[in-house]
Order: sequence, then C-alpha cells, then structure tokens
Amino acid sequence: MFKRIAVAHSESPEAGRALTSAVHLAKTLGAELRAVTIFQAPPAYTAYADAANPSLKLIINSDRTQAYERLHSQARETALREGVELETHLLEGEEVDAIVHFLAHHKTDLLVIGLHHHQSHISRLWSTVYALAQDAPCSVLGVH
Repeated sequence: MFKRIAVAHSESPEAGRALTSAVHLAKTLGAELRAVTIFQAPPAYTAYADAANPSLKLIINSDRTQAYERLHSQARETALREGVELETHLLEGEEVDAIVHFLAHHKTDLLVIGLHHHQSHISRLWSTVYALAQDAPCSVLGVH
C-alpha cells in the first residue's frame, strides 16, 4: 500500500514524534523512507550584521547548514537503530510548495507530519499542516 513514505522533519518535538512514527511504519511496511526539511531563510535582523560585516552572512549560513546536517544525521541514526535506512533532503523555498513538489517528484505515497496544537479553529485553517493536507498529492498522516 505505502511503498514510499516521506516525513516532514525539523527540530520541533512534533516533528520528532512524526519521525518516530514514520520509522516504525516504514519498518512494518518495508517502505522507503525520506525526511524533508525546509531550509529556513535567516531572520531579517541578520541584514544588519551583513551591512556591518559582509563575511558574517557566510558564517551564519555555514552555521545553519551545519545545524541542518546534525539534525539529519541524528534522524538517520534514529532510523538505523530500528533497521530502517533514511534518506534526508534539505529543501529551499516556501514550505508547502517545496514539500508538495518533492512529494510529486519522488512519487511519495504517504506524508507523515507532526501536528501542532493550535488555540483556535481559525489558526488551524492557516497552518502549514492544513495547507499540506490540502495540496499533497498523496495520503497524509498527522501525528500528535
């Protein structure tokens, strides 16, 4: 049924729970597993640092890239402890569009995402998770 599973992964606790669930599901089904992380743009205030010292932008980007590499390394180790091989991908662009494009390109059958608890019904409608559930070209499993 599900042969290609992707999990949206970040440093959040919700994403960690999604990764754990995706690993167990991939192991049970004998499915391929990929983790996708969005490369977040640096905060706007870093423009001030760039104006003061242009080399700081390179340092900030290098630090961020290393942090993503550590995150992916930890995720691969988590999967390997369960006997599952995890392929990791760092995507650039707007979150929903980048993930939807990835899912379509890799012919993914299932996207596993961590669910954040929102205080109001309205905030849920504008969430990234809701947008992914609407636009994904595959089934979506939300994990609490």
